[in-house]
Amino acid sequence: MTVPAGWSLLPPGDPGLTGRVKKAGPAWTVQEKRGRKLFSRGVWAPAAVIEATRSELLLEREDPSYARKLESGRRRRAAEQERYEEDFEAAVRSFLAFAPLHAELARRLAEAITRHAVPVGSGTVARTQRIPIERRAEAATIAWLRHATTGYDNMTIPRVKGMRREVRRMLAERSRLLLGRYRRGEHAGECLLGKALERGSEHEGQLASR
Repeated sequence: MTVPAGWSLLPPGDPGLTGRVKKAGPAWTVQEKRGRKLFSRGVWAPAAVIEATRSELLLEREDPSYARKLESGRRRRAAEQERYEEDFEAAVRSFLAFAPLHAELARRLAEAITRHAVPVGSGTVARTQRIPIERRAEAATIAWLRHATTGYDNMTIPRVKGMRREVRRMLAERSRLLLGRYRRGEHAGECLLGKALERGSEHEGQLASR
């Protein structure tokens, strides 16, 4: 496609400006797909519209009330995030449903899964609104177990359609069997979940010290 005369490319990086430019009139959104992810490369729009919108937004942002509005929004989102973290962790513990013997392990596991899955921008299933929180908690738990208790990350999976999905299905079944042992209160030999939590804590400590 040929970009119309008088148009300019507005680079990504300012969502407020980009959103207003797109609403102001004709605009082309540029995206690049890499694997399963889409990356924004900016928006083409009339140069006059971009400049007028930028000037208008700059005046608004210089108003003290704009800063107060931003801070109010940050506090609201932080409170919403905190509530969601609590609800999600409760949903994970409900899915785990470990026997009383493993109650402390369930608590630590739910915390670890929540800490990994719910941060804004994490891109995990926990951030989607398309399925109920109970299913999000289940999917996040199975995903955490796949990476923490199986050799999935080091597997060489043939690039055959459906093969990765099948491997994940098999590993998910293995993880469900493992969870079943803790739900029944069994304590057979080495505690795989305890060791996985220890490795996760060590990894987090290494990242924090950098």
